[in-house]
Amino acid sequence: MTSAEPTVKPRRHRGRIIGRVAFGILAGIVVLATAAALFLVWTVQRSFPQTTGSLALHGLQAQVTVQRDDRGIPTVTADSTHDLFFAQGFVHAQDRFWEMDFRRHVTSGRVAELFGSSQAGTDAFLRTLDWHGIAQKEVDAMDATTRGYYQAYADGVNAYLADHKGAEASFEYAVLDLTAPGYSPEPWTPADSVAWLKAMAWDLRGNVEDETTRALLAPTVDAATMNEIYPAYPFGTHPVIVPTITPMTQGGGSGAARASASASTTTAASNGASTTATVHWSTAPSTLAAVQTLLGNPGEGIGSNSWVVSGSLTASGKPLLANDPHLGAALPSVWYQMQLRCRTVSVQCPFDVAGFSFSGLPSIVIGHNANVAWGFTNLTTDVTDLYIEKVDGDSYWRDGKLVPLTTRTETITVAGSADITLTIRSTVHGPIVSGLTDDFTALAGHPIVGTAASGPGGETGVAPDAATAALPGKYAVSLRWTALDPGTTSTAIFAMNTAKDFTDFRHAASLFDVPAQNLIYADQKGNIGYQTPGRLPIRGAGNGYYPQPGWNSAYDWTGYIPFDKLPVSYNPEAGYIVTANNAIVTDGYPYFLSRDWDYGYRAARIAELIQRTAKQHPLTAQDMRDIQFDQQSWIGKRLSAAFAKVPLQGSGVKAAVDLMESWDTQATADSPAAAYASVLWQNLAKNIFENRAAPLPMSGQGRLFTVVGAMLDHPDDPLWTNPKIGVTGRDQMLALSAKQAYDELVAAQGSDPSHWNWGDLHAITLTHQTLGKSGIAPIEWLFNRGPYPVGGGSSLVDATGWQLGGSYTTTTVPSMRMVVDLSDLDASSWIHLTGASGHAFSPHYTDQTDDWQHGLQKPWPFSKKAVDAATVDTLTLKPAA
Repeated sequence: MTSAEPTVKPRRHRGRIIGRVAFGILAGIVVLATAAALFLVWTVQRSFPQTTGSLALHGLQAQVTVQRDDRGIPTVTADSTHDLFFAQGFVHAQDRFWEMDFRRHVTSGRVAELFGSSQAGTDAFLRTLDWHGIAQKEVDAMDATTRGYYQAYADGVNAYLADHKGAEASFEYAVLDLTAPGYSPEPWTPADSVAWLKAMAWDLRGNVEDETTRALLAPTVDAATMNEIYPAYPFGTHPVIVPTITPMTQGGGSGAARASASASTTTAASNGASTTATVHWSTAPSTLAAVQTLLGNPGEGIGSNSWVVSGSLTASGKPLLANDPHLGAALPSVWYQMQLRCRTVSVQCPFDVAGFSFSGLPSIVIGHNANVAWGFTNLTTDVTDLYIEKVDGDSYWRDGKLVPLTTRTETITVAGSADITLTIRSTVHGPIVSGLTDDFTALAGHPIVGTAASGPGGETGVAPDAATAALPGKYAVSLRWTALDPGTTSTAIFAMNTAKDFTDFRHAASLFDVPAQNLIYADQKGNIGYQTPGRLPIRGAGNGYYPQPGWNSAYDWTGYIPFDKLPVSYNPEAGYIVTANNAIVTDGYPYFLSRDWDYGYRAARIAELIQRTAKQHPLTAQDMRDIQFDQQSWIGKRLSAAFAKVPLQGSGVKAAVDLMESWDTQATADSPAAAYASVLWQNLAKNIFENRAAPLPMSGQGRLFTVVGAMLDHPDDPLWTNPKIGVTGRDQMLALSAKQAYDELVAAQGSDPSHWNWGDLHAITLTHQTLGKSGIAPIEWLFNRGPYPVGGGSSLVDATGWQLGGSYTTTTVPSMRMVVDLSDLDASSWIHLTGASGHAFSPHYTDQTDDWQHGLQKPWPFSKKAVDAATVDTLTLKPAA
């Protein structure tokens, strides 16, 4: 017995040793994890802005006060315009400098120097468009006062950079060391600010995708089918913005047409150098998709709602103005809320304005001052044309003669790789873009051009004539676009900020050339109005519905519509004005504007709700907010009625279809019927347009609503028949789509229809614009937020867009919502998608998202008394000795 004891004790001893070692290892891991967490917290928080106390800044001339409310929204008060915009630049940089720095790399085609060779193709496309170069020309042409505003703003940004390096400026710079070690931001310039307006113009560029798609379809689709799938605007059922143009006897700027200016630029040559990237970024399917990813993907649903109601219809007797621009979802949001106030408003310092700004740009873009309020929606006029060129060597054919191409050379710097030399070529129309994107290159390979009669109800596009085909050389595609000429929008925003009446407003509108926007107006005297602004081309022989023949000068632009001939409305008899990217005027207007309007479903619904509510009671600001969050599905209504006599396959499918019969057609997040109707709509659209031997385009849900809505009234329409899926006629197509939708929802959310919901299918994940798709899960976790279940949908007033044919996730959003009450500006309200801060883990990174998700808005203080009452932090900026 005793001999066994020595063998037992060591086992106990070894057990205790193992336990102590394991505990020690575990303790070490905890210590290391804690240290890593503390280091991460320290690194993240280093860039959080100072919001209290005082700071001394070189370049400031006098003391400036920055008051922030509980959401970090600042009010900046200064004695001079120099200090006001200097402080705006400093505050923007405090909260959003990474966003600003990244944007200027995009607008100047310099993304590859941050993220390596994967972005070289994108840079080539953006260098070809030369946004930054055009912005510099605009800065050079500014009057001294406006240039001073931009320079003061740049000085404020640079004052921030002087004391904030690397991760002290933003946490993203710590991650950037993986791909661009040693990178240091260069000083900010006025052109960096102005160039962002070009990026916004690209986001709202009009019909270039539709023009391209039609040209690629033309060889295989007959004219009747083309006209059916691209129907004309439904003028009989949907409203136009200006049914009657108001004669204006004063104000609004010059009526002289601007002269057409030629652009410069296109085509790339790479030296084929390779790179070794540490971070593997997600790959976009095309150059255009990559550009959209960098800028915030416009996708389905880009547009906006805005409307203004006169005091004759409101409880207060004063106007109400509402606006919610629809843009690609981004984190942080494209908008930054703030107020800019001169301590004493005077001729020398005229600003007392609040609203939504762009970080990187001085001024307030949308909002109100003490006298007037304004809002924007995309004009959707056609301001882009593609031209098919016949290029022979270094020249191109024009009116039977060879003309030299304009060329320039640029160098793309690539992180971790050799530089790339880029040769850019241009014609009189603009840069050559074939060779840079798949679609434009395909157009050059199989060219189609429009004729003078092409468009809805006219001819299809045709191949170049035999004489042109016989000319030596190859085809190429050039881009004519108003944004490629220097303009004055960078000056217009300051004129808008200081407008006191409709005459001032129209003067500002006359300077607002790119991007072209619908501008609505209200003032405290009770007036409401609308003005079409913009540089809107007057075309020669063609209308831009298809690419134009570049070799024939008869198809050139001949000028721009004079400002005093553009549509305007002032105090219309109806008592309200609605803009939602719908047609501005009827086809009786003497100038061609577009054939590719939004189809007016949102505009019609907004007008209906204004009229209906006004009959019940005088309108209030809350009524405006309720209208903004309306989620009625037009296509859902049509589909629920269409199944009355359709034989269905199985009791489950019938139960699903029955959901729609009692549905109020509101696509709320918690609605089972909305989930089924949306999935049904997608399957139906895919079966009609996509799942066929020769697929038809599925972009633009409003367009497809119009197409399918008409088809539902014609059971024998040829598009109902699809041999590829074995369907003949309307009822078979509806029955198959209903079954597919049921099976899809059962697989996704279970067999009990009461548990289905639209919000989870349609959820939005807020994705950091640069690092949110890095392919590295921990990095994505640091910067992304969500998913958040949301309701709404494409071509609904609550326009949470989704890409038909893909997933149901939200990609475009009402990027902000605002309601301005002209009877009491402090009773106005606002919200936007994320928050004031661009710093991950800041309390203001996404602190507005929950309210945005549920259609809520927060009070918008404007008067000094209201701002003081809302203030939780005050920072004093002082001149440095």
